[in-house]
Amino acid sequence: MFFRTVATSAAILVALAVTGAVAGPAWEPEPVTEHLHMATSSTAIGGADPEAGEPGDFEVHETAVTIPLADGREVGGLLREPVETGDPDAGTAGEDAGRPGIVFVHGAGTGKATDAFTLAATALASAGITTLVPDKRLDNYSTRHRDYEQMARDYSWSVRFLREVPGVDPDDVGLYAESEGAWVSPVMMVDDPRLAFQVLVSAPVVPPRQQAAYAVDNYLRNTDVPGGVFRAIPRAVGMKVPGGGFEYADFDVRPWLREQEDPILAVFGTNDASMPLEQGTRELLAHADDVTVRFYERANHGINVETPGGLVLHPDFARDVADWVLGLPATASAPPQVAGAQPEQLYLANPVPQPHWYGDGDWLVGVVVTAGGLLVVGPLLLGGVAVAGGVARRRSGRPGVRLARGLRAPLTGLGVGSVATMLGLAAYLGAVARLALDYEKNALVVQGGWIAVRLLGLVAVVAAALLLNRVRDLRLSVADRGPADAGRADPVPPDADRAVPGPADAVRPEPHRPHRAAVAVVSTGFWATVLGATALLVTLAYWGAYQLGI
Repeated sequence: MFFRTVATSAAILVALAVTGAVAGPAWEPEPVTEHLHMATSSTAIGGADPEAGEPGDFEVHETAVTIPLADGREVGGLLREPVETGDPDAGTAGEDAGRPGIVFVHGAGTGKATDAFTLAATALASAGITTLVPDKRLDNYSTRHRDYEQMARDYSWSVRFLREVPGVDPDDVGLYAESEGAWVSPVMMVDDPRLAFQVLVSAPVVPPRQQAAYAVDNYLRNTDVPGGVFRAIPRAVGMKVPGGGFEYADFDVRPWLREQEDPILAVFGTNDASMPLEQGTRELLAHADDVTVRFYERANHGINVETPGGLVLHPDFARDVADWVLGLPATASAPPQVAGAQPEQLYLANPVPQPHWYGDGDWLVGVVVTAGGLLVVGPLLLGGVAVAGGVARRRSGRPGVRLARGLRAPLTGLGVGSVATMLGLAAYLGAVARLALDYEKNALVVQGGWIAVRLLGLVAVVAAALLLNRVRDLRLSVADRGPADAGRADPVPPDADRAVPGPADAVRPEPHRPHRAAVAVVSTGFWATVLGATALLVTLAYWGAYQLGI
């Protein structure tokens, strides 16, 4: 019995492993073989005007403004202007000659002007540049639906607003775009050739789907997850999301970069694990002219560094941006073109392989929901028959129909085991995601959790093996009659189902009819439970819970 169970369990495990391997793409990111070389570790901007302002040279006058949009809607914003003295009524700096202006374009994590770009916008204003941080328009922006070309049109109204601010040179207005905003600002540059420059902060450059897969891979590597977890990356990122939407995941900004002709300053933090730093730089250099790139040591996605007092902007960042903007056009092509701290990108952000099975997320959800329904209906049917049989037995002593002997325990183990493994995998992935996003490591959660999930999966497989062997022994006859009540004769002979009806049967219901109905219900409940659990095991195999190095 033991060796038979082991052999059947091994066969099921191999079958699940093979199914998981062939059901979808593997994850084999391409290593970076040629790295960037920094001309110097200094981030100082070549060609900068030594007479230009620096952060802290001016006080900043901050004003809340309202920016009208094309369709009659409005967004708020914060306008920051440099002033010569502490008295705002004394006038702004350089009012006669006109000064540069910058419109800030939000990344995915910000929306309100009061919460976004506070340090950068204030620092640049204190260097003599007027800055405008508009609120992001959110009524047409959600996790599921985003239109970067429409966002560019919405932000264009902020550009128009800033050009009309007294003291701003309307021909010297540019963009400061961070993260997701770097998919928007190149569209704005092409739509409005009058824009003078753009500063790209932590720009992905590659399409969102590629960037997301790269970020997930990098986060997981930083968290030290087992190798088997990586198989889920292309299957999650590459599939069509349940419910539709996310069309923007394949938006490619590079055609817009090729069309725009104005200078670009691209900046990255070497501690930013979410962006393909070196690859993004190469893409910019290949698709745009007059590109200056700077890498900041220990800086994160927002070019902030950790200090005892908390996160602050890298001390050289605002100075470098101000030098570059105030020094244009000389700084647009002045050497060094690429400088700063050495970035380290291990793998390329390449196109994500498309899943074979479950490529449509609606199908994936449908399978799991259907499996869950079967695992509810099956036990309910079995429980209902058991209750009805117990009532009949107490009333008449007639034996009821039940699951065949030896099936209840392994069936329960299969159903509970498959559900527990599925819930355990979901909980594990959620815990790993939290650790990854917080740049934390926890071997007990990451390694121990994966072992626990796979052990739960093994329990379900052993239960399946026991059940399969028992069903084979029973020749698929999964229902039988229970014993009659003690001390009572069974009023229905054992061969009642095959008996020829006698005269008495003409005046009372045939005893085999309720028996056959009960057998059908038991069989339906049994196979519903088996089918639901099997669907969950196959789904678990797809997500990598049963990998055997295949």
